[in-house]
Amino acid sequence: MTNNTSRRRFLATGLAGAGTLLAPLPLHALTEQRARSLVDQVVNDINRVITSGKPLSGMINEFESIFTRYADVNIIARSTLGADARRASAAQMRAYTEAFRGYVARKYGKRFNEFRGGRIEVNSIKQVKSWHEVKSTAYLPGESPFEVSFLVSDRSGQDKFFDMIIEGISLRLSERTEIGAMLDRRNGDIDALIQDIKQAG
Repeated sequence: MTNNTSRRRFLATGLAGAGTLLAPLPLHALTEQRARSLVDQVVNDINRVITSGKPLSGMINEFESIFTRYADVNIIARSTLGADARRASAAQMRAYTEAFRGYVARKYGKRFNEFRGGRIEVNSIKQVKSWHEVKSTAYLPGESPFEVSFLVSDRSGQDKFFDMIIEGISLRLSERTEIGAMLDRRNGDIDALIQDIKQAG
């Protein structure tokens, strides 16, 4: 696998944790300005971590804070389980959500060195169906720029991003596939999956 391919694969799988399989509810208060403001904040924080020079443990902590602050974590975590979420108990969902949060943070943190010298720039925004799509461009060292879109809604009562699209590929689907494969290896045992996720990423 080339370096460029590995970087793009990381972005496609790592950020997938920000997606959800549930369609957002119709918007009321969310405006284009607010959706853009949210993504500007996400991008600024990601760029800050990329250039911070912090050790790996610090990067992991920083990303977990970004993910918690700007992503619809509860909906995202539930969506990655798909239909299996319906048979999970409330306690299992709480444990899974917490494990998933750390899993995503580790997945980013371990690969942040590949983003040294890179950046993400926000370009445009438009309303699509019942949410807003904010388009940006990712510039990574040694690679041609490529498009990354954030899908933003206020379905949770706050402005949050619920999916990212990289060059037309929905990241929510790739993360669900990965978690689904992990669950299959445990023969559908959600408790075992939670333990695996605590070690993964």
